[in-house]
Amino acid sequence: MKFLHRPDLYAWSCFNLARNIDFNGVAWIHSEGNILIDPVALSNHDWNHLESLGGVNWIVLTNSDHLRAAKEIASQTYAKIAGPIGEKDNFPIFCDRWLADGDEVVPGLKVMEMQGSKTPGELALLLEETTLITGDLLRSPIAGTLSILPQAKLRNPQKAIASVHRLTKLPKVESILVGDGWSVFRDGRKRLKELAEVLSIDG
Repeated sequence: MKFLHRPDLYAWSCFNLARNIDFNGVAWIHSEGNILIDPVALSNHDWNHLESLGGVNWIVLTNSDHLRAAKEIASQTYAKIAGPIGEKDNFPIFCDRWLADGDEVVPGLKVMEMQGSKTPGELALLLEETTLITGDLLRSPIAGTLSILPQAKLRNPQKAIASVHRLTKLPKVESILVGDGWSVFRDGRKRLKELAEVLSIDG
């Protein structure tokens, strides 16, 4: 797994040929048990690295299209799975916990619901106020910039745009770890505001 901007954060990726983009998993190494977010498949090297860091207690899935390797990892580690409460009635795999807006997975990892995306109640996670971890709605296919899903894939474009505007009000966001594409490690709030301005014009 790759070192990120904090000593307790790691990421690993797999390249999606159809979309020409990396799919990313994130690991937060936490004293109360490690947490994986939208985990893609782990190589043998990554498995060994994760085990050396204490394994995994929880897997958080931001939406049903980001199941990725969660079921396989949970079956091998006995990790519990948490998913978005907005999909509780139709989520394709068993979840031990359902997360709603304002919940904390553990202290310091806050849940935000992104409305209007391609699945109901998609989650974004705010880590200790400064690192935003996103699922499908917010992405970065081009390094240094943020974008959202194409309008044709959105359940409600105006609600999706409002969700992005909500993120711009987070005062301390510096880094944005996206599920799909290139993560942003500096000036995250500035990048969010740039995106919101474009969406306001185009929307």
